This record gives sequence, structure tokens and C-alpha cells, in this order.
Amino acid sequence: MWNKILSINLNSAYNCIQHAIPTMLHNHQGTIINISSIWGNVGASCEVAYSTSKSALNGLTRSLAKELGPSNIRVNAVACGWVDTDMTKEYTEEDKAAFIEDIPLCRTAQPEDIAKTCLYLASPLSSYMTGQILTLDGGLL
Repeated sequence: MWNKILSINLNSAYNCIQHAIPTMLHNHQGTIINISSIWGNVGASCEVAYSTSKSALNGLTRSLAKELGPSNIRVNAVACGWVDTDMTKEYTEEDKAAFIEDIPLCRTAQPEDIAKTCLYLASPLSSYMTGQILTLDGGLL
């Protein structure tokens, strides 16, 4: 399970980035946006492999931002909290309600919330932002 989770959450991002970098270097511009998790920032009980994979993705994001910045390639990540996706559908309504109790905005994120943040990171509005892990958790952390 450890290897599977690291493969999905870390190696897949690395492989996609490796594929995209040559074109970005040739064009002397680009934007890479990784999807992380709040658990990569603070860790989660009973989610060691998942938290580790997202923490490593954060490290990859920060390191690549420094390495690729001189080539005008920006690298950032979005550290998501609870997002209503197929991944979170396995939780009971009671589990979800207990989690929402701690979120200051009193709701979970929708995929559109993440998409809008990624759109911002891909746009010229964030042209001076690189190496950042934006936490999108409704104020939980």
C-alpha cells in the first residue's frame, strides 16, 4: 500500500513534470501546479503513507521552483482540505459533519473551488508567485 500511494501521489506528478519540462525550458516559460493536501503540511493519524506522499510533493514543488525559476517556470501547489469527490464519498455523513464542525467556513470544498485556485495560479495574476503551497481548507488549519 505504501508504494502504491507514493506512486499515485508523488511519482505520477514527477513523471508528468518530467514530460512537460523540456517544452517549458525550450519556451523559457511555464507553470506547474501540483495538487497536495493539508495532511502533507501537518500529517494525519492513520494516514502516514498519504501524508508522507503529499509532504514529499510539497518538497518537490519548492525545490523545482528554485531550480526552474531562472527559466521563468513557476511551480506551486494547492494543499486541499476536505473536497467533495469520489475519494471522500466513502465517509459517513456523521464523519463529514464532525469534520465540518472544525471548518470556519462551515462547509467542505467543491472541485470548482480547487479549479478556481488553479486558474489563478496559472494566470498572469500570480506571475510573481512560485514555490508556494497554497492551503485551501476553509480556514481549518
